[in-house]
Amino acid sequence: MLGEQSVELTAYHEAGHAFMAIYLGAKVRSVTIEPDNDDGPRRFGDTQIVWRMSRLTERQYRERAIQVSLAGPVAEMLYSGDPFHPGLVAEWAADWKAAWAFAEQLVDNPRRRLEYLEQTTVELRQMMDSEPNWSAIADLADNLMAHDTLEFEEVKEIVGEWIA
Repeated sequence: MLGEQSVELTAYHEAGHAFMAIYLGAKVRSVTIEPDNDDGPRRFGDTQIVWRMSRLTERQYRERAIQVSLAGPVAEMLYSGDPFHPGLVAEWAADWKAAWAFAEQLVDNPRRRLEYLEQTTVELRQMMDSEPNWSAIADLADNLMAHDTLEFEEVKEIVGEWIA
């Protein structure tokens, strides 16, 4: 069982993923802080995202997937005030691994890929820490803490209250 602080961190983490996905034009099927652990490794939250691939080039998809992958750790950093590197926190390993894999096709050189992901993290931090974006993330996190799981219409409505 997670402690109250861990539940809050997880809610902000998942809210970051969900917000960024909506912001970038994806559909969030669901977001939860009580995921089923029957389909893979143990995790504390889960965000199910659907992209409209017919509207995206491969490059656009990869760039957006990287941003969504890193948005969870960035939201958690903003909430906690801890400026960690997303590649160095064990709980964020799956997010970093996903971002790294999506970036492999964009940036061949591993050192430049690292720089690219670090720059993307900085840009996400600036964007997510501005209004009304941070209020939308906080509203999503609050609703997650109150309801554990949010479905498509709920996520869309909450984010829609803050951004057009």
